Order: sequence, then structure tokens, then C-alpha cells
Amino acid sequence: MALLAGLLLEGASQMRSSLDWVTHSSEVLKTANRSLNHLQQAESGQRGFTLTHNPEFAEAVDAEIAATRRAAANLVDLTGDNPAQNSRAKQIRKIIAQRADIIAGIMKLARAGDFSAAQASVASGHGRYLMQLVDARVGDLLNEERALSTARMAVVERRLNYIRWLVMLGIPATVIAIAFVAAALIRRIRKPVDEMMTVMGQLGAGDRRARIVANMDSSEFERLAKGYNAMADELQGAVADQVDSQERLRVANLELSQNTEVLRERGEVIELLGGMAHRMQSARTDEELASIIRVFVPRVLPEIPGALYAHNKSRNLLVPIAAWGGLDVSSAGFAPDQCWALRRGQSHFVIEPDSDIVCAHVGHDMHHYHCEPLLAGGEVIGVLYLKGVVGTENRFRLTVLTENIASALVNHRLQRGLREQTIRDPLTSLFNRRYMEETLALEIARSSRSGSPLSLVMCDVDHFKRFNDEFGHDAGDAVLQAVAVEMRSRFRDGDVVCRFGGEEFTIIAPGTSAATLASRVENVRQGISELLVQQGGRTLGSTTMSFGIATWEESMDRDGSTLIKAADSALYRSKRGGRNRVTLDARAEVIDA
Repeated sequence: MALLAGLLLEGASQMRSSLDWVTHSSEVLKTANRSLNHLQQAESGQRGFTLTHNPEFAEAVDAEIAATRRAAANLVDLTGDNPAQNSRAKQIRKIIAQRADIIAGIMKLARAGDFSAAQASVASGHGRYLMQLVDARVGDLLNEERALSTARMAVVERRLNYIRWLVMLGIPATVIAIAFVAAALIRRIRKPVDEMMTVMGQLGAGDRRARIVANMDSSEFERLAKGYNAMADELQGAVADQVDSQERLRVANLELSQNTEVLRERGEVIELLGGMAHRMQSARTDEELASIIRVFVPRVLPEIPGALYAHNKSRNLLVPIAAWGGLDVSSAGFAPDQCWALRRGQSHFVIEPDSDIVCAHVGHDMHHYHCEPLLAGGEVIGVLYLKGVVGTENRFRLTVLTENIASALVNHRLQRGLREQTIRDPLTSLFNRRYMEETLALEIARSSRSGSPLSLVMCDVDHFKRFNDEFGHDAGDAVLQAVAVEMRSRFRDGDVVCRFGGEEFTIIAPGTSAATLASRVENVRQGISELLVQQGGRTLGSTTMSFGIATWEESMDRDGSTLIKAADSALYRSKRGGRNRVTLDARAEVIDA
């Protein structure tokens, strides 16, 4: 009986030792999975931060890296009794350390704002290779440890069989006495072992929810079952966290795709506006500028009719430059105080009835419009009127559009001012001789093509030297200015009045023969003869002018020199005939005052 008891005690001791090894294997499995899970969490946080720039992803990366390092070190300690597993654990710790260093380096670049370098490091693939290597090494260790656990469970099974046979071959009386105890003990051990083997099989088949729920009737098996369940819970949590991380990455990728689409659309708008700005900078006339605006603005803001208004020279009126989308606007324009956008210096819009004050230039029956002031150098130079609602998606387009138009209008005004300075006589504000010569050559070419008549008037102030001698050069300038004003007011808008030089003037009259033009020139001569020029509070006396008229013919030179000589010859005849008269070329008669 004592021998049987000793043998039973020894068997139980060996079985307990085997169970301890099974528990040890469970702890190794749990630690290996924990190290892998922490590394995956660190990698997920690093990817989320580098892709979305969202600092929430980076908050737990350092903690996860520290946790995976600790778990890898613990794994090495746990496998110290098994040289092969210990070697694998050391390899895993080394690879995890390398992967953790890469993740930490990428996070350092990303936190410093160098996301391009961080993404380039991710794209190199070295981190992915190390992660695959970690998965492989951990898988090898887990498979080996599961095999050890199975083998140790088999040892437990053999110990049980040993005890069973020991009892069956004992003293009959002892067998009878111990049979009930042995049977009960076997049942208490086989049930939890079978339960554990069944649950482990379910877990191996992919059922991550499999848990040991049966009563183990043994503190050792209870402890083993709790350890297994804790390991399974951590594994399920790790998988859930990975799924959650993948979902967050999917959402981040979706946001990134949406932002990329917005950037692409804005890039197309900027490219379109760049072409528009380039053309507007090259425009030479108001009509060219208006044509560019009519072509490009509907492409930038499709399906929104509108019009562009700009200040006139006196800045007391907003006049239309261009309209598009079938919008009909009045050429008279409107006063600046009739637009609330100009008053406030910022956007003014009405999107529904009674939602805001309606501008006077729009009309009280309009309930959907938008006025955007054009600002350049802190100065309001015009307004962009849009008939409709400008949605949030078009605000960027509208902002960039108004900036480009405002810049182009300022540049166009500067170019026009510079051109006016080059073609205008500064004293009389009439066109200068250079402009006269260019225009005359152009009108001769046009007359030659169309067959329409073209006439030229040469004239000068009679006895002009007398004003300079008697009253000074300031008086002479006053006479020239008064004569220029009179001629501008009496000749047609299509006639080009120029200062030829000194007291001489030239008028280009397209579409008019010398005979027809003579009566108009006579009215000008009569008006000038009635002038009483005053300067410095004194009256300078009456002023008269002599005129010569010639009409261009095909036999004349195309540069206009022959026509100028013909008109100058007629002027000379007016001078010889007593001045203050209008004379046609050699084939015409003198018209006396």
C-alpha cells in the first residue's frame, strides 16, 4: 500500500510537472502574441500619422514600441529552458528592435513635418519586409510551442495511463478501495483536458471566440484555463484592433483621395485662370479685354450669368465692361453707392427673399445674386455681379477669379495710360504727329481696299508769333489750348484731330471728300474766329485760323506724304489769299470768310 501510494505520489508529481510545462507553453504563446500585437499597433499608428498627418494616430506609437520591446525581452527569458525556442526568441527580439527603430525614425521625420521623407521611407518596403519576417519568426515559434504543448499534454496523458495501470495491477483490495478515487480523478482530469483540446482545436480552426467555460474541478486546470482564455482574449482584441486600424486607414485613404480630387480640381482652375490672366495682360483694347472675360469667366463659374463693372475715369459711375450667360445689362451703368458690396468693401449676396438688403442697381425683384468687389492695392476698382447663388464649392474659384480680373484691370489701365502719353500732345491733349502719321497710313490702306474717300485738313493759327511776342509764351500756350478744345468739340468723333507741330494742326477725316468736308471745316473756322482767349485775367484778343483740304487719290504715295503736301499746299494758298479762310487743293476754289 505504501509502495502503491509512493508510486501514485511520484506519478502525480510528474503529472504536475508536465502540467506546469503546459502552463509555461501557454505563457510563451501569450507573450509572443502580445509582442506581435504591440508591434502591429505601433505600425498602424505610424501609417495613419504619415498618411493623414492626424496627430491622434501618433499618440500611442511610442508606448506600443516600448511594450513590444518589453514583450520580446520577456519572451527571451521565458524560453531560456529551450535552446531552440530561445534562439528563435532572440531572433524575434532582434527583428522587432530593427522594425521598432524604423518606425521610430519615420515618426521622428513625420513629427518634424518632413512627411515626404517619412512616406518615402515607408515606400522603400524595408519595414514591410521586416514585418513579414517578424510574422514568420513568431509563427515558427508559436507552431513549435504549440507542438511542445501538445507533446506535454501527451506526457500528461501517458502519466494518467500509468497511474491507471498501476492502480489496476495493485492489490485487489487496494484496487477496489482506490478504484473509485482513481476513476474520479481520471474523470476530473480527462474532462478538462478534452475540453481544452476541443477549444484549442476550435481556435486552430479559426474560431477566435472559442473559450474554456466548463468547470475544471482543479485549481491547476482552472489556472491553465484562465491563462488560455486570457491569451485568446488578447488575440481576439489584437485582431479587433487590427481591423479597427485598417478601417481608420481606409477612412484616411478616402479623405486623402477626396483632398487629392479637390487639389486636382483647383489645379485645373488655376491653370485655366493662368491662361485667362496671360491673355488679359496681353489685351490692348477694352473690347479685347471684354472678349477674354466673356470667354473664360463662364468656364470658371459655369451656368452662372454675370457682368463685370469698372469705375469710369471720374470714378462717379460703374460702367459695364463685359456680360455673359445671356445677361442683359444697361450701358449707362450705376453709381457706386447703389452697390452694397462697394459700400462695405466685401462680398454682398442675397440667396433668398428678405435674407439681406438688395442693391439698388439690381432691382427689388431679384432675390438670388452675388456682388464681389474688385480690390487692387486696397482700392476698389470695380465689381463682379453674378446672377445666382455662388455655392461653397465655387468660393475658391470666385476668390482667385476676382484677384486675376482686378490685377488685369489695373494693368490694362496702366498700359492704356502709358499709350495715351505716347500718342497725345501734353499741351493740347490732341493726338501727336507720330500718331497722326501711323493713323494716316492705316486709313490710306483702308480707303484703298474699300474705295471710300479720305480727306486731310492742314491748318495753323494766323499771326501766332504775335501772341508770343506781345503776351509771352504762356499766352501762346493758352491760344493753342483754346483752339484745340474748339476743334475737338466741332469735328466728328470719327475724325482724328492732331497737333502737327508748333501752331499747326492736322485733321484726318475718313469717309469724307474734300468738297463735303469743306462746309464742316468752315463751321470750325467760324467758331474759332469768334473765340476771345483769356489768360492770367487779361484778354488776348480774337484768333483766326487758315485751313487747307486735300483728298487722297490712288496716284499718291501710300505713306501719306503726298497727301500731306497737297493739304499743306492748299493751306499755303489760304495764307497767300489773306488768311482766315478754307482752301481746297489746286482744283478747288477759295471760300472767303
